[in-house]
Amino acid sequence: MLEITDLTKHFGVNTAVDTANISVPEAKMIGIIGRSGAGKSTLLRMLNRLSDASAGSIVFEGQDVTNLKGAARREWQSRCAMIFQQFNLVPRMDVVSNVLHGTLNRRSTLATMFNLYPQTDIHKAIEILDRLGIAEQAPKRAEALSGGQQQRVAIARALMQDPKIILADEPIASLDPMNAQIVMQSLRQIHEEDGRMVIANLHTLDTARRYCDRVIGMRDGRIVFDGTPEQLTTVAARDIYGAGDDFSEAATSTEIETLDRQPELA
Repeated sequence: MLEITDLTKHFGVNTAVDTANISVPEAKMIGIIGRSGAGKSTLLRMLNRLSDASAGSIVFEGQDVTNLKGAARREWQSRCAMIFQQFNLVPRMDVVSNVLHGTLNRRSTLATMFNLYPQTDIHKAIEILDRLGIAEQAPKRAEALSGGQQQRVAIARALMQDPKIILADEPIASLDPMNAQIVMQSLRQIHEEDGRMVIANLHTLDTARRYCDRVIGMRDGRIVFDGTPEQLTTVAARDIYGAGDDFSEAATSTEIETLDRQPELA
């Protein structure tokens, strides 16, 4: 389904992602963990084609998307939706219009200029908002919503694209624990109910263990762990975050101490 082979990204003399190899034969919810600067966001940006790879290939369902240009790249980006940490909404625009922006890749320039949407798309946007528990927010400006609600609007916008893959780049990093849980549960539900692949960059070990089928650990641009949540032991965590480190970015000390005996929660 998704084959990433020797994917590499250089920024001058620095290597952000170093020969990454990932094979995903079927839709899964995958968490990518590692310290800031490990290469997680760069990897997702290459998958979405927001950034070009220096070497290697990305093949999805038999199509090599590594070097797509123009309309072909935009078509791929509609199939591979991106959710960002800072939501990337239009603050002064109402919620439903923000969601409808997920259809921009298939709309004409004239329709975009005059903000014209088919009734079927408007109804679909409201249905998606209802699914995510925020339909009552549809007429409000995006800036009037809480951070957790704005992130669910961003998820709704991604779903308007009807993507095969949803990439979430630190989707809960700026949220309080309650809203973080709601957002992660929403992504998990989308994966389970729709059969969509979800790949999320995450900071905490327990979030990856709780919600993901598979966890990939990156350190200094390289993949140093690829396995199930049960295999994410203390030893594996130290390979990802560094031997002797205090794991302050990964989890609390209690979470680290209980990694080996904590049951799978997802």
